[in-house]
Amino acid sequence: MTEIDVHYNTADKLQHACRLLRKAVLGADAQVVVQGPGELLDALDEALWRFSPADFIPHCKADAPVHVRGRSAVLLGLAEGEPPSHRQVMLNLGLPLPQGFERFDRLIDVVGFDDDERLAGRTRWRHYSDRGYAITRHDVGSRSA
Repeated sequence: MTEIDVHYNTADKLQHACRLLRKAVLGADAQVVVQGPGELLDALDEALWRFSPADFIPHCKADAPVHVRGRSAVLLGLAEGEPPSHRQVMLNLGLPLPQGFERFDRLIDVVGFDDDERLAGRTRWRHYSDRGYAITRHDVGSRSA
């Protein structure tokens, strides 16, 4: 069954995502699919290039050529109708329930501060909980306070 981690009260989702991706890829040698709205994935693509000069996180968009996707630890989005090349970790930055999350070993769900994010996060939490997934909570806001 998919392990689920919910990171909530996240003030800066892009910076938090960059830190999570660095830890997953460089620290645990994991492969990650990131789900979210296209404009947020574009911003994450840019943020990953500037994030840490000493730590390159190999990443590409879902529409990259197959040989590029095969060499990238992080895939930004999923191509329509195409299954991911791995099923290790999914990172959700979007509001809707991430489609196909149950096929992954682990889901990391990031929830920001605004009301729409919190409401969508609670809805996703109920979905996970109602289906018997164990959920690990991470209050990101308490660390930065």
